[in-house]
Amino acid sequence: MWDSESESIASRNFRNGVLTDNLGVQTDKFEKIGQSWYATADIPSDFIVQIGEISFHLHKFPLLSKSGKIEGIIFESRESDLKKVNLDELPGGHEAFELAAKFCYGIAIDLTATTIAALRCAAEYLEMTEDFEEGNLIFKTEAFLNYVVLSSWKDSIMVLRSCENLSPWAENLQIVRRCSESVAWKACADPTGFKWQYPGEPNDSGPNMSPDWWYEDVSVLRIDHFVRVVTAIKVKGMKHQLVGAAIMHYAMKLLPGMIKDGSSGPIDEGRIVELHANKTDQRMIIESLISIIPPQNDSVSCSFLLRLLRIANMVHVSPALVTDLEKRVGMQLDKATLADLLIPSYNRSETKYDVNLIQRLLEQFLVQEQMESSSPSPSPDQNRTSEGVQRSSDESNAKAVVARLIDSYLAEVSRDKNLSLTSFQVLAEALPESARTCDDGLYRAIDSYLKVRPMLLEHERRRLCRLMDCQKLSMDACTHAAQNERLPVRVSIQVILSEQIKLHNTLANTSVKESDHPQYPQITPFRKTLLQETPQSFQDGWAYAKNDIKTLKFDLETVKTKYLELQHDMEMLQKQTENITKLKHQSSWSSGWKKLSKMTKITSVDNAGIRTQGNIEAGAKTPRRWRNSLS
Repeated sequence: MWDSESESIASRNFRNGVLTDNLGVQTDKFEKIGQSWYATADIPSDFIVQIGEISFHLHKFPLLSKSGKIEGIIFESRESDLKKVNLDELPGGHEAFELAAKFCYGIAIDLTATTIAALRCAAEYLEMTEDFEEGNLIFKTEAFLNYVVLSSWKDSIMVLRSCENLSPWAENLQIVRRCSESVAWKACADPTGFKWQYPGEPNDSGPNMSPDWWYEDVSVLRIDHFVRVVTAIKVKGMKHQLVGAAIMHYAMKLLPGMIKDGSSGPIDEGRIVELHANKTDQRMIIESLISIIPPQNDSVSCSFLLRLLRIANMVHVSPALVTDLEKRVGMQLDKATLADLLIPSYNRSETKYDVNLIQRLLEQFLVQEQMESSSPSPSPDQNRTSEGVQRSSDESNAKAVVARLIDSYLAEVSRDKNLSLTSFQVLAEALPESARTCDDGLYRAIDSYLKVRPMLLEHERRRLCRLMDCQKLSMDACTHAAQNERLPVRVSIQVILSEQIKLHNTLANTSVKESDHPQYPQITPFRKTLLQETPQSFQDGWAYAKNDIKTLKFDLETVKTKYLELQHDMEMLQKQTENITKLKHQSSWSSGWKKLSKMTKITSVDNAGIRTQGNIEAGAKTPRRWRNSLS
């Protein structure tokens, strides 16, 4: 038995090749029996390495010849004859140590993209440097990484995937950084100039390869490695639209609830189930994605941002990132759809949908519009006028689109009986009056709100109806509102008056020649354009009232006809009443007999003497009545 000093000298002689002939161990294979690996050799094993449940029965000197870690453990041990060591902390586990041990015995091992990262980390842990032997494992694995892996697209992706369980070793050894840079450089370069396949496989990248060819490959990465790749791609100057599209592809593949109806594509079902069970992973993914979305408005769609916001509220993402996401949505709210805005309330609110969230998004939109309208134009003086007009037109169109969207949203959420009148009113009044060129959508929302709440008080109904302007209702909406019993009487009268004014203006406009007023013939196509720009949900809502409107139109025309007849009759009665009143008030003594004689003559001609006699008798009695009154 050797003491520690003699063993140290022997080991150093072995490293220098002095004891290779008489103390070397020759073996060409490892054999696994149960949970144990054995190095088959003529000399029995004298050293056991335990990693988890797997044990390796090996020899000291092949390990000492190449591993500084094993040497340090043996010589620093207080045991005179250490026969077993535990290496549970070795990166890569027993699979990586198996390859490292075979390398120590001189057995040929295959380096592949799936094993190189773990083997490189294990070699670093075992301290298999050039100080022990030229061409040691660290040198060989580094050479394979630099000359084989980093030159291949597929190998770089596979190495990044294999690094998921090698933290922090893979980070400290710059394996993740180097592979991320390699992937980013290839994604930004011309794909037709590289061999993306493994050596020996045909290259299937044609000259017409799509610019999104790399989305699917990077979507298999873990979120932290995906962030590293996307960050490197952004630094290299790739278009923000492509970066945003890659982020959307990654989120739709990995996050449950991100895929819209009709979408297709491969989905990792196992990872989705795992994410459903672990909201922490979802929160980390969403927070990471929000941080790398390019700042440009058109980098990702508004629909994607709203779906991301929906999940962010569900898994309780940090408030600062939620606010940032809301600002991004507000910048392009005019690109949203009604289905995107129907976000459930996850904060134990009484309402089914998160109305307060939509109000915040609308406020962000108005703030952005105000900032853009107040920002000075960088164009020269000769172009400022035209560009200013164009920008003002775009802002007006965006507000009009958002107004129709909010009206459709109000019509949808008004069916919720828990939605308070104040919440409805605040959201409806958030937009300026100039944003709505037509209040039909707002009227439909108000009507829906009243229909669900038949017991609403009269003053509350009037308060609700003040939100709309009767002058901005179309003829169809006025016709429907005039017969709507749910509206207050005063509002119905205003609607009728508004409709009469519009009819009068329409008749007046049609009588004007086109040469004198060329703008009137443009009303019809303009109204058609407004209808085409109206959201489908709005048009569908009015479709239900079309049959009632047709019937009501006929009834309204009948009522109008009867009204004109009654008005004529009333005028005739009024004239007759005025004549009778004049006769009653003209009772002076001086003119009474003159008028009486005139009336007597008229009536005698008309009535052949019968009424004349009556009038004479009445006239004869008149003085008697006056005398009686005097007495």
